[in-house]
Amino acid sequence: MFLVNETDAVLLPAARTGEMVKLLGWNLPPEQMHLVHEHWKDFPAPPYFMHLLLALIYFVLMNLSLIGNGIVVWIFTTSKSLRNGSNMFIVNLAIFDLLMMCEMPMFLVNAFSERLVGYETGCAIYAALGSVSGIGGAISNAVIAYDRYRTISNPLEGRMNRVQASLFVLLTWLWTLPFTVLPMFNIWGRYIPEGYLTTCSFDYLTDDSDTRVFVGCIFTWAYAIPMVFICYFYTRLFGHVRQHENMLKNQARKMNIESLAANRNVNAEAAEIRIAKAAFTIFFLFVCAWTPYAIVTMIGAFGDKTMLTPFFTMVPAMCSKVVSCLDPWVYAISHPKYRQELERRLPWLGIKEAPDNVSSTESKHTVISEPPAAAEN
Repeated sequence: MFLVNETDAVLLPAARTGEMVKLLGWNLPPEQMHLVHEHWKDFPAPPYFMHLLLALIYFVLMNLSLIGNGIVVWIFTTSKSLRNGSNMFIVNLAIFDLLMMCEMPMFLVNAFSERLVGYETGCAIYAALGSVSGIGGAISNAVIAYDRYRTISNPLEGRMNRVQASLFVLLTWLWTLPFTVLPMFNIWGRYIPEGYLTTCSFDYLTDDSDTRVFVGCIFTWAYAIPMVFICYFYTRLFGHVRQHENMLKNQARKMNIESLAANRNVNAEAAEIRIAKAAFTIFFLFVCAWTPYAIVTMIGAFGDKTMLTPFFTMVPAMCSKVVSCLDPWVYAISHPKYRQELERRLPWLGIKEAPDNVSSTESKHTVISEPPAAAEN
C-alpha cells in the first residue's frame, strides 16, 4: 500500500480527505516491483469496475475472434474448391488473429486479479503472443496486397501456386521472429507491463539511446515497411483497374455499344468501385489497428512521456484486438465461394450467394441479345 505525496494530493481529492489511495502496483510483492516501470508508479490504480469493464469487452472480442477466424480456418482448409495459393494467405492471417485471441484469456485473469498473473513468465508469454500476432498480421496484410495486385494485373500467369504461397507464408512467420525473440530473452529490448499493469508489451519508456534505437527499428520493421508495401500495391492495383475500365469504355464506344462487361450482374458494382472499397477497407483497418500503438510507442521513446496515462496506453491494445475480430469478415465474407460454403454448411447464418453459373448465363443472354447495330459495326 502506498500513500500519495503532496503533489498527488493536488490531483486526487481522496488524498485531501486523508484517505489512502492505491497506486499502480499496490498488490505486487516487493520482489516483483522491478517489473513496474518508474513511469507508472506515480499513477493511482484504476477502480475495480474499470478492470471489469475491460474484461467484459475483451470477453466479447475473444468470442467474436474465435468464431469468425475459426470458421475461416475451418471452411478454407476443408473445402477443396478453396484450397489455392491466394486463400492460404487468408488462412494465415486468421491464424495470426487467433494467436492474438490467445492473449485475451490471460487478460481476463489479470483483470479480475487487478495485476499481472505469472509475473515475468506471464508477461513474456503475453507480450510474445502480441508480438507474433501483431507483426505477423501486418506483414500478412502486405503479402495479401501483393497477391491481389499480382493476380488482377496478370490474371493468366500472376496467380500463385501452393508452393509459392507456402514460401510467402513461411516468410511472414520468419518476419515475426527478430522482434519477438530478442526482447523475450533480454538480448535487445525487454517486455514490461503497461497501462493498468494487466497487459505487457516491449519497453518503450526507458530513457536511453538503446531503447530509442530499438523502438525506431521495431516501428520501421513492424509498421512502416508493411504500410509502404500495402500503399504501394493497392495504389498500383487501383491504377491498373482504372486503366482497364477506361480501355473497355473506349473499346465499347468504338463498337457503338453500351459496355463490353457483359458478364457483370445488373446489381453488381463496377470493378473499379469494388476494388477501391476493398483496398480502402483493408488499408483503413490496418491503420486503425496499429497507428494508435505506433503513436504511443513513439511518444514514449521520443516525446513527452507525461502524455502517456494508463488509460491512454490501454486504448491501442484494444484497437488491435477489435481489428483482429473484423479481419475474417473483410477478407473472407466477400469471397463468393466462401459465402457459398457458408450457405451450404451453416444455413442458419442466413447467407445467400448466387451460384457461379448465374453470371455466365447472364453473359450468354446479353451477348445473344446484342442489338443488330453492334453486329453491323
